[in-house]
Amino acid sequence: MLVLASNSPRRRQILADSGIPFVVRAPSIPEELLPGESADAYVRRLAEEKAFAVSIGRDEVVLAADTVVLVGDQVLEKPRDAADAARMLALLSGRVHEVITGICLRSSSQKIVDAETTRVRFVRLTDQEIGEYVASGEPMDKAGAYAIQGLASKFIDRVEGCYFNVVGLPAAMVYRHLKSLEM
Repeated sequence: MLVLASNSPRRRQILADSGIPFVVRAPSIPEELLPGESADAYVRRLAEEKAFAVSIGRDEVVLAADTVVLVGDQVLEKPRDAADAARMLALLSGRVHEVITGICLRSSSQKIVDAETTRVRFVRLTDQEIGEYVASGEPMDKAGAYAIQGLASKFIDRVEGCYFNVVGLPAAMVYRHLKSLEM
């Protein structure tokens, strides 16, 4: 049985839509970028910490993930408030950024840690568009302050790589690694 170590409704939906049965055991760990830590190393570390923060049964595999947005050299996580969301959206406006999701799959005898990167291009946003989107509330629990599958879909004109990675979980990569685990 797969154990999803996450409270993310998007990750639950991706797994459910993929036909992968699972239960949820969400951990609570601090999410803090370490000085000098790259975005890739950060999401891998957090995914591994989350995977090891939940209990595991003998015939279970734990899946944990963490997603950030990287624009230039700035790591964008979930916005603290509406002003922070507006700041993030202004940074993304008219630019290409990367969405990086780290995953960790853990069984009683094996561990797989990996990451997926997807490049996303935003159209140029007006202050009014940013304000209206922030007022919708949608950006508030999303890395980079946007949901590609929601209202922000109209702001994105190019995706290079795994779309589901941008939503919150690179389903094909997870499935490939699940198949490789000895169970």
